[in-house]
Amino acid sequence: MLYELVRKSRSYRRFDESFLIEEATLRELIELARLSPSAANRQPLKYRLVTDPAVRAAVFPTLRWAGYLKTWPGPAEGERPTAYIIILGDTTITRNFGIDPGIAAQSIMLGAAEKGLGGCIIASFDQAALRQALELPERFELLYVLALGKPVEQVVIEPVGPDGDIKYWRDEQQVHHVPKRSLDELIV
Repeated sequence: MLYELVRKSRSYRRFDESFLIEEATLRELIELARLSPSAANRQPLKYRLVTDPAVRAAVFPTLRWAGYLKTWPGPAEGERPTAYIIILGDTTITRNFGIDPGIAAQSIMLGAAEKGLGGCIIASFDQAALRQALELPERFELLYVLALGKPVEQVVIEPVGPDGDIKYWRDEQQVHHVPKRSLDELIV
């Protein structure tokens, strides 16, 4: 059921690094993005798939992890993503990518959840360092990094408290808590 798939598709940031994701699996996820809607059907997105350990190691330090967790530097060795999909905008097709990257990222993440995988859509990263690590031509705008793997953390959705604070947090057992506004609050 779609509802359960959406509930299961959380932002996971810790993974079982011994569980390797094959490039064939990433290609299946890109197929979902390929079939997703595209503004004016321009289809300007391209994807860089990363499974090679050396390239993964070069990508990892360019990423910014969990802005609300100020003292957490990101996943430790053994808990890092085992694959990345970098969503690129091809500027030879258009310079305005509109909503396409978000639609593609969500399609990919739902497909990952269906396969028992998880990930995090990362928009905060060192653009120049990532471009250099992946040897990407200037014609590609770096839009999102999807960090993927087999999740090893529990993510709990809970109501926003009376103080209205929406910042996610971790408890002593490293359970990741994500406050969500109520349905009634969202409907105007």
